[in-house]
Amino acid sequence: MAHTPTYDILVIGAGHAGCEAALAAARMGCSTCLFAIDLDKLASMPCSPSIGGTAKGHLVREVDALGGTMAEITDQTAIQYKTLNTKKGPAVWSTRTQNDKNRYHRAMKQVVEQCPGLDLRQALIEELLVENGRIVGVMDHTGFFYKASCTILATGTFLSGRVHIGLRSIEAGRAGEFASYGLAESLKHLGLTLGRMKTGTPPRLKKNSIDFSRFTLHTADSDPKPFSFRSNTLSSLPQLPSWVGHTTARNREIVLANLDRSPLYSGRIQGVSARYCPSFEDKAVKFPQRETHQVILEPEGIDTDEIYASGLGNSLPMDVQIPFVQSVPGLEKAEIIRPGYAIEYDFVDPLQLKSSLETRLVQGLFLAGQINGTSGYEEAAAQGLWAGINAACSIQGRPPFIPDRSEAYMAVMVDDLITRGTSEPYRMFTSRAEYRLLLREDNADLRLAEKGYDLGLVDQEGVERVREYALRTRLEMERIRSIHIGPAQAKHFLQQTGSPELKNGVSLDQLLKRAELDYTCVEVLAPPEKSLDQRVRRQVEITIKYEGYIQRQTQEVKKFRDLEKIKIPEDFPYEGLPGLSRELSSKLQKIRPETLGQASRMEGMTPAALALIRVALKKQLSPTTDQT
Repeated sequence: MAHTPTYDILVIGAGHAGCEAALAAARMGCSTCLFAIDLDKLASMPCSPSIGGTAKGHLVREVDALGGTMAEITDQTAIQYKTLNTKKGPAVWSTRTQNDKNRYHRAMKQVVEQCPGLDLRQALIEELLVENGRIVGVMDHTGFFYKASCTILATGTFLSGRVHIGLRSIEAGRAGEFASYGLAESLKHLGLTLGRMKTGTPPRLKKNSIDFSRFTLHTADSDPKPFSFRSNTLSSLPQLPSWVGHTTARNREIVLANLDRSPLYSGRIQGVSARYCPSFEDKAVKFPQRETHQVILEPEGIDTDEIYASGLGNSLPMDVQIPFVQSVPGLEKAEIIRPGYAIEYDFVDPLQLKSSLETRLVQGLFLAGQINGTSGYEEAAAQGLWAGINAACSIQGRPPFIPDRSEAYMAVMVDDLITRGTSEPYRMFTSRAEYRLLLREDNADLRLAEKGYDLGLVDQEGVERVREYALRTRLEMERIRSIHIGPAQAKHFLQQTGSPELKNGVSLDQLLKRAELDYTCVEVLAPPEKSLDQRVRRQVEITIKYEGYIQRQTQEVKKFRDLEKIKIPEDFPYEGLPGLSRELSSKLQKIRPETLGQASRMEGMTPAALALIRVALKKQLSPTTDQT
């Protein structure tokens, strides 16, 4: 066809996954086209007006360290910065921001529009076109064809989306937006297995109808730090507070009296919801011992009076939502601007994916975000970047980008999805990462910036900044370890800080290991010739204080990587392996683990079965390629 647009990569869906995927692909030199059903909703924040949080902040930092965009846009549009878990160890410190939703959308749209090699189109994609097992392009709802070698689906909640408010339901990808039913049918036609999930969003309230005096004020951090390693300045927007309150027994009574009108409990919703982020109907039913639940009121932006009522998510009819909301102390006169609702949608079983997020069934077809059964802007952005990079690598004949679980939270997430699958919307937690002390927020750029540079996503200036930071940190640690501190030299300082006095001299790094001391002891007892910036001081302090734990985890990583080095051929004959149970053989044939390490993490895998596979692999290998 004379007018068929041809690209290297097509990205379907312009949410957080789609934007990161398209930007990564284009920045790596691939001609790319990004499709949105509505360009005015690009990078929308349809639920919480926040970025980051526990473990999620780690993902945002990693996306940033690899050259992604989410953190930079966050720093342009943040209206509140918070560091969570500061009373715990540094492995779980996490950044979270409140953001101006409209400004976030506009800032990301501007970046996408100005990216060289990236086109933006408004279209509803209805069909995937495949020839000889490979994607060749897509067709929109008008019948117009777009040709490409790779396609990334980042469809969010739009696949066969259905919004529920009470016993009424609407075909929609989000409230007020078209759903995509043709694309879901196209995926089924190709042979991919789809499931159904459910999520939801709470009501939005009118600000001047709320009595904030009944809530506890929560302000932003007094000394915030930029989210992005590449941001030199914080958001210039006013820093707004949030407010914390609680529901009453009356809220629970209203919900329980109207469960028959909830689509969640009347049987209208079939999709699986998340345990960790329940609707209020679930709270009322599953936690009968709790009479109150936390409510957090968060501003949605500078120029709007809409308040996000976190904790009040429900799918009840409006005539129930009104008294339900107004039963919260301080919300007696609250006006609902937008009702809460539930939405269910199709997702693709992620066990059908390779480590690159390419489908096993269709070559060149990649999936990212909620289509893989995940939940959250941050999880979506990380997958989008991962899929965009790997699609570009596929086009350019480069090896796939697949960091392992010891290198990044995003690698933990991808490995979990493709190895274990998910029966509910998957959310990132710090507890999912075995090596979380190595995967801290503060060292994400040290872990990943070089990889981003090799991919062409981090520029020379950016990687040089990280190299300089790493060098200054290493030199300062070497200096501290070389300094000897005597009892008399440290006596006055230790008395002032309430730390036990020294009986014998010690190296300064041993003194810094004390739980009650911080880098101040270095500045007082043996200050560096030149003042060091706060990031270097903190990195030095963390590395020295947790040195023993870090060394142990490093040894664990070595053992882990020994298994990861042992590759399993894609056509390995599990069904003919003596001693392997039929159930496990079937599961191995379905998942097709790429390494012995991945096989070891499968549900149901036993040490005996793993040993059988290892022995069989060794027999297959020639002496020159023995990996064991």
